[in-house]
Amino acid sequence: MADATTGGTRRPTQLPRGRHGLSREEVVRSQRDRILLALAEATAERGYAATPVAEVLRRAGVSRETFYELFSSKDEAFAAAYDRAVELLLQRITQGHAAAGEAPQDDGARMARVEALLTGYLDALADEPAFARVFLIEAHAAGPEPTRRRYETQRGIAVLIADLLDAHSDAQRFACESLVASISALVTARIATGEDVRGLRAPLLELLRRSGDLFGDLPAA
Repeated sequence: MADATTGGTRRPTQLPRGRHGLSREEVVRSQRDRILLALAEATAERGYAATPVAEVLRRAGVSRETFYELFSSKDEAFAAAYDRAVELLLQRITQGHAAAGEAPQDDGARMARVEALLTGYLDALADEPAFARVFLIEAHAAGPEPTRRRYETQRGIAVLIADLLDAHSDAQRFACESLVASISALVTARIATGEDVRGLRAPLLELLRRSGDLFGDLPAA
């Protein structure tokens, strides 16, 4: 598939005219990827409600017939763009978590894994601002189903945080859920205003280090 790489993510480009030697499956995948990226970027600039299918077609370089062969509606295409945003986000979180998990299991290992997870999350949002807006902001504008799926993803991240922090009690797990909700609100505000979400990394880690056993069994600061 013809593409370029930006911010660690392969970004699809329009296929060359004429014979290109790609299979039908590769062509469809390229068209789908371009539509999802175009929808994410158009939505980030204009808002979901103000983004017509025609604008997505223009940016993606596909025909209206091709769009409706792949998606039954703009809503269905947005749901796929939302899934792509979650995929990119979880991929970065998982990569950081896996790398940190290879460290020796000493007293600082748990904090190192939390730091890697947080860094991966913030880097993913910063590197993919259009998909970040799809995940954090435009999901609410697209109706109840994307909003419900966003909160499911957020709850899943809260469970992961609770496990990493060795949260045993109901109070600690609720604190972890509250922490993730607070982080979500903080990054949403910065994405909405164009601020760098990476600036949240240091103060959030400091908060965790000074939290004692509020969230779980962390080494003392």
